Amino acid sequence: MSDAHESSCDIRFAVPFTHRLRFTRDVFSADEATLVELFEPSGDRAPRVQFWLDEDVATASPQLRQRLWSFAKRHAERFHTVGNVQMVPGGEAVKNDVHVVERMLKCVNAADLDRRSYIVVIGGGAVLDAVGFAAAISHRGIRLVRLPTTTLAQADSGVGVKNSINLFAKKNWCGTFAVPWAVVNDEQLLSTLPDRDFACGFSEAVKVSLLKDAEFFLRLCKGATAVRKRDAGVYREFIRESAIWHLRHITAGGDPFEALEARPLDFGHWSAHKLEVMTNFELRHGEAVGIGVAIDAVYSSLKFGFPKADACRVLECLRHLGLPLSHAALSRTDELFAGLEEFRQHLGGRLTVTMLKAVGEPIDVHEIDHGLMKVAIDRVRRFAGERERVEV
Repeated sequence: MSDAHESSCDIRFAVPFTHRLRFTRDVFSADEATLVELFEPSGDRAPRVQFWLDEDVATASPQLRQRLWSFAKRHAERFHTVGNVQMVPGGEAVKNDVHVVERMLKCVNAADLDRRSYIVVIGGGAVLDAVGFAAAISHRGIRLVRLPTTTLAQADSGVGVKNSINLFAKKNWCGTFAVPWAVVNDEQLLSTLPDRDFACGFSEAVKVSLLKDAEFFLRLCKGATAVRKRDAGVYREFIRESAIWHLRHITAGGDPFEALEARPLDFGHWSAHKLEVMTNFELRHGEAVGIGVAIDAVYSSLKFGFPKADACRVLECLRHLGLPLSHAALSRTDELFAGLEEFRQHLGGRLTVTMLKAVGEPIDVHEIDHGLMKVAIDRVRRFAGERERVEV
């Protein structure tokens, strides 16, 4: 028996989660069983399902809403579709207006969804973030099934455990950690993605390969041109491998909810998040990440001995993927460096930024040499203006 007068009691405990990731070629037709099997009945009652769709995706794929309804009718005995397909603005706009989230919550309430209901969201990363945030705070969590429609979301954010919106002109300021019930990466959903957005997802693949796997990085470098040409036999495996590496880090890295001081998967992101805001989101997230990864790779070569040849490979790989490596906003370095403090605040504690000593060998640093970082930025900008390989 413990002393009845104990003044403190600290008990460590773990909460079991299951992260379900599926890969399909056509989830609303040949592979539809994959999605249906994710909807578990509640006792003897069929689960209630509400569908949410990115307006940009609906515009690009006008037949998708009808395919959704046909899918739902074919499986009416397995689940009940609640109301109409709910439409939400696509792109960063959905995260920049808190009133959009309020409307989502009203729709969830009007549909009488409960914690054993399902919200299925089909869209790009920003829509997954915003609808996921609404799902996470409704009844303290409604089961969320994500169907990412961009390479960026399929390769990275779609498998994450974070949901958010932007507030106070700060990226992802308001949000939650919530493990999705499931993620379905469907190849057919990428078919109408514009080339610019298609390229964006592979900046995150480059990032995770630099952190985790030198062999994966080299294959990305060799296959970059084929990816740009949308060779499915090449890009399919890169998306899959990137998603699995991100998932491994989240589930086995020991810090899924970022309680520690480092965020390795945010390599290159301190500047990327700030660049998005500085350009009024003219830069896509994947484009900003590509620039941020390039800058931090060069800075790592200047400061921490990351091989110059590898830094050059990073820039060449990003270029061959079709990603921009510069923007006029990079000249506003004082404003850009304010992103370091915002990055620190987002996690708390002291500044901790991930850099590289070698491919597959990340390190945590707590100070940034602003002068040397300006040199790195300048070298990346010069590289962006050159057609041939230049010294970085």
